[in-house]
Amino acid sequence: MYAAGKYSSRGPALIPRMKTKHRIYYITLFSVVLLGLIATGMFQFWPHSIESAADWTLDKRSVHDAPLVRLPVSSPIPERGDLSCRMHTCFDVYRCGYNPKNRIKVYIYPLQKFVDELGVPISSTGLSREYNDLLGAISDSDFYTDDVTRACLFVPSIDVLNQNSLRIRETAQALAMLPRWDRGMNHLLFNMLPGGPPDYNTALDVPRDRALLAGGGFSTWTYRQGYDVSIPVYSPLSADVELPERQPGPRRYFILSSQTAIHREYRAELERLKEENGEALLLLDKCSNLSQGAASARKRCYKGQVYDYPQVLQDSSFCVVLRGARLGQAALSDVLQAGCVPVILADSYILPFSEVLDWKRASVFIPEEKLSEMYGILKSIPHRQVEEMQRQARWFWEAYFSSMKAIGLTTLQIINDRIYPYAARTYEQWNNPPVVKWSSVNSPLFLPLIPPRAPGFTAVVLTYDRVESLFRVITEISKVPSLAKLLVVWNNQNKSPPEGEKKFKCPECTAIDGLSLDQTHMVERSECINKFASVFGTMPLKVVEHRADPVLYKDDFPEKLKSFPNIGSL
Repeated sequence: MYAAGKYSSRGPALIPRMKTKHRIYYITLFSVVLLGLIATGMFQFWPHSIESAADWTLDKRSVHDAPLVRLPVSSPIPERGDLSCRMHTCFDVYRCGYNPKNRIKVYIYPLQKFVDELGVPISSTGLSREYNDLLGAISDSDFYTDDVTRACLFVPSIDVLNQNSLRIRETAQALAMLPRWDRGMNHLLFNMLPGGPPDYNTALDVPRDRALLAGGGFSTWTYRQGYDVSIPVYSPLSADVELPERQPGPRRYFILSSQTAIHREYRAELERLKEENGEALLLLDKCSNLSQGAASARKRCYKGQVYDYPQVLQDSSFCVVLRGARLGQAALSDVLQAGCVPVILADSYILPFSEVLDWKRASVFIPEEKLSEMYGILKSIPHRQVEEMQRQARWFWEAYFSSMKAIGLTTLQIINDRIYPYAARTYEQWNNPPVVKWSSVNSPLFLPLIPPRAPGFTAVVLTYDRVESLFRVITEISKVPSLAKLLVVWNNQNKSPPEGEKKFKCPECTAIDGLSLDQTHMVERSECINKFASVFGTMPLKVVEHRADPVLYKDDFPEKLKSFPNIGSL
């Protein structure tokens, strides 16, 4: 009881009470320390780099308001460009890392105005409308990040779409000054008009180290397969002229040529074709009686008759796309928009997005030396196939050519598919329009030119001359979810197979001298297998026999012994 009396409501009586002024001092000190710890934590985990603080926003796209950066004469210049670069040698995939959405993150550098020591800009045009639209599309997409530390890919705010407007050396110096340049590793440049007179190189002449190039004029000599991305040359008419979609089918002209300033030898050959085939071919050129300007660029003429361009392209089944000073031509985009099948005569040209697009479904590629045979080649294409190509050409334009946004995001998706191949888009997703309609027993034959990424089995169907039954079999097999590819072997040497986008003819494949008819074939094959087994150490092959032969349905067997009772009469 006595001990209890030593305690009060304020605590043990043996502990002296703190003076008021000391208590205030310690409380203040504790508060300062606590605030410091909170501030340190926020600084540690909040994005705080100089680059991410100046992120890409709408109010920073004006080159007039951008900060000025002066380039000393002695500024370093990147290397010309490594033609041996591939994704596994010049791209750091580990920077991309793993994320649940399997999507790369793209960082856009803040806009700056680069000038030389005299104050002269490195570009005569600054930031073009097209490049501004491209950057805007990326910044509005799911690929974009304003946190430079999370970025997998870096896009400079330096417009190199048109090499004609650039100072080559100074542009290269500006690239080398980018904070994250690192010899161009994981940097992406967009260029549509490469080269310049007199050579007109097929790739951007600006030294760029290891940077990826999305280029609009690649040839087989300058294109780094699986690293660069071949893109279209954007046509300004896409935004200014609206062409309503036209139903596929025969049109007024069979072949139309609308390009201006083409080589005189090509022009002479086209004139000869025009003389031979008359009204089937319309050969247009620049209008000499119109004043120069935007209005004349949308007109084409033939013997004084004026045609609206690109509207006139919708009046032809096939439209010629010849190489000009550059391999890549904006005319290709105009032709696709019109739903006209492009006839491309540009040797060594890497077609836009050819890494994923099957151009044989939408165009005809003819070697330049066979220009004189063009009419006969095109005449041999079945009408139904022409209609499918017209439909596919229009859809290619809508999906991948119609805007800078479509071009930019398609480029990023291709790069994304390389980095996350297990989540990549399939051949069908890239090449099939959203709605594909089949009627009655239309041919379901189609062999992709790009192998499918998804695992599955290949079905091989042998046939001779039963086309309707063949189509039924294919239609049923195609319903199997694990089917990856279907191969049809057409055994009738005296009759052409039904129409379908790929055929391989084998004239020497006859039963007269077949390998299996050779008396020594079985002996030689057995010796080969035995040799393999001895080297391998064991016989890995297993004997498996299975026969699914529709001909059995004509035989007199009990119904329960037939494996496929619903296949129908053959």
